[in-house]
Amino acid sequence: MGTNDEIHDASVTLLSTDDQAVKEADESPGGEDGRRDGVKTRARTRTRAASAESKAAGTPGVKERRSARRSDAGDEGAPAAERRMLRESQESRAGSHRIAEQPAFVLHSYPYRETSLIIDVFSRDHGRLALVAKGAKRPHSALRGVLQTFQPLSMSWSGKSEMRTLTGAEWVGGMLPLMGDALLCGFYVNELLVKFCAREDPHPQLFHHYVVTLTRLAHDEPPVQVLRSFERVLLRETGYAMALDRTVARKAVTAEGRYVFDPERGVREAANGLPAHWPVVSGQTLLDMECDDYHRAQTVAQSKTLMRFLLNTYLGGTPLATRQILLDLQNL
Repeated sequence: MGTNDEIHDASVTLLSTDDQAVKEADESPGGEDGRRDGVKTRARTRTRAASAESKAAGTPGVKERRSARRSDAGDEGAPAAERRMLRESQESRAGSHRIAEQPAFVLHSYPYRETSLIIDVFSRDHGRLALVAKGAKRPHSALRGVLQTFQPLSMSWSGKSEMRTLTGAEWVGGMLPLMGDALLCGFYVNELLVKFCAREDPHPQLFHHYVVTLTRLAHDEPPVQVLRSFERVLLRETGYAMALDRTVARKAVTAEGRYVFDPERGVREAANGLPAHWPVVSGQTLLDMECDDYHRAQTVAQSKTLMRFLLNTYLGGTPLATRQILLDLQNL
């Protein structure tokens, strides 16, 4: 018989014995004295049954509970530092995991139950994370005005599961808000991060460049140049970028040459027999992109076509919603 069955049997025995003790006390010649004796009998029966229950369940008995109380009292009497170390040790054994004051940005948020949010966060040292912001939708929540996109935050969370719990968030400040086209470009950048960055994969350099990108957009720098630069860094940091100044045959790219980009291997000289959907670009465009220089009109046009092709290929054809919005706005 299992432990649960033993506990159940002990409980049944306790109840049936109680009823019998009360009945015998009521029927005894002593009347009220008999009832008092019955109460005493019932108390003794409870003690015996509780002891049996404790043994069956493997829980501490009276002596063990007294020892536990003495131990607790000893903890209370210990210095605060020792109690704190004991608590931290217990939390460590329990598998607790806390991160405090981590630089981070909110990429996206979703409603969760009635009063909470699930936020997709990009942090400096821990990469992308999903956090539950409990109570963030309540009217008077302190988090309500803090968990905004494109704003630098200092965030704290706990937990080791895939979905952690947000324990604190503060606005750091120091960045201008995005407006108009810059705001749409910011959403495009956020979507790229969500699509390309795996969860819990740290990218400190990409985080730094994300901050630089938002700052450049907020200061009204040409979006085409800002976005191409970010796309290149994104591909490099996530393992897709390849050199643009040399071909797969290890030949230097020349400004006058014509080239294509093999998504699996890198730059190739344009020639017959290569896939027709690979865009042909000039060597000058590749050299400009390698130097992050987008001042030539041809470089702007060809780099846009090339990066669109590469991003679409690496995403397996999954469309980017924000890019389509940008294209629609340009066609108005």
